[in-house]
Amino acid sequence: AAVPGAAPGGADQKAVGLINGPDGALLKGYGMHGASGDIQGSRVTSRKEDKPGRAVVKPLPRIILDLWPGLVYRQDILTHDDKKAAMILLISIGLLSGLFFSSSFILNRMMSLEGGHWVWSASLRYAFMILLLAGIITLFKGPAATRGLFRVFFRNWKFWSLTGSIGFGGFYSLLCFAADYSPGWVIAATWQMTIIATLLVLMGFGRSFPKKTWIFSSIVFTGVLMINLHLAEMSSLKELLLDALPVLLAAFCYPVGNQLVWEAGRGNLSLPRIDDPLVKNPFHKVFLMSLGSVPFWLVLIVLTRPGLPSRGQMIHTFLVAVFSGVIATSLFLAARNKAQRPAELAAVDATQSSEVIFALMGEILLLNAPLPDTISMAGMALVFLGLALFIRFQEIGS
Repeated sequence: AAVPGAAPGGADQKAVGLINGPDGALLKGYGMHGASGDIQGSRVTSRKEDKPGRAVVKPLPRIILDLWPGLVYRQDILTHDDKKAAMILLISIGLLSGLFFSSSFILNRMMSLEGGHWVWSASLRYAFMILLLAGIITLFKGPAATRGLFRVFFRNWKFWSLTGSIGFGGFYSLLCFAADYSPGWVIAATWQMTIIATLLVLMGFGRSFPKKTWIFSSIVFTGVLMINLHLAEMSSLKELLLDALPVLLAAFCYPVGNQLVWEAGRGNLSLPRIDDPLVKNPFHKVFLMSLGSVPFWLVLIVLTRPGLPSRGQMIHTFLVAVFSGVIATSLFLAARNKAQRPAELAAVDATQSSEVIFALMGEILLLNAPLPDTISMAGMALVFLGLALFIRFQEIGS
């Protein structure tokens, strides 16, 4: 049968259908039912012309196909190479999000040193995020998509208020509070407890994963501690306590809020069924959770009654909203949304440890900070070793 979008003529068309892919590539799938149908075969390949008269067929990971509109594939026929490629892609997206996340630690500390109240540093970020995301969604998806998201929100407003208040409100307000008492590097280092917190949260939701996942996470976490080991000796006990306790709580808030959304989208019977197609888009999830955090911020402002924010604080919070709130959070949720197994979820969350490395690099380049010592360099090596082990020793059948 003819396949929509198939290339005209040729021997390949008699055996399989050829579908136009991005950048002129041709996708070849056995038993394919059209560009918008399911691929019911064992292998999908990318076929490009390498030289005149010579066709080269190269494997194309199915995780990539999932990013292309109009193509749907079966998750139960992934090969070992496909799973490894999927893990590499997820970790790469997670590392990129870590780069943008790291900017918030420096900017929050700058606002604190300038006298800005931590409540405004936290709440204004999400106020700007709501405006930015509403504009982006309306521009690229149309006003109908924005109206549809508001309908999705009000249909389950209690659920989104809960996830937004925990995952965004509790998480970020605690980090901004800690910035009043500790440098950004301390907060970034302590924040890596979210690696272990995520594993505990996954267990709380009844998820299981290989025991070696604990070992890999511990390697990453140990590396993060080593990076800032010598700097910790320079801080007072009061600074460490006022920084550590809020950030430890934040380390649990973030994965709890995000995992609630993940579970609701996959049919957890204890949660509302969130199956609207609009929610599959990571930007839409960030927008919905940001809307859900609004009640939390209003209550916090009423309780603390901070003075009006300065112009500089508003500019800094806008930058945090763009770099960390929109770009980094959307990338991180995109990676989590693509994760199909608990081990992949833990690997994505472990990439947040890269924030410490990126923050250190930023301080060296922008603030003329001294180069790290031998212990810190060894810690960096451990961080990337742990991430590499996630890729190498993933479970095929989990």
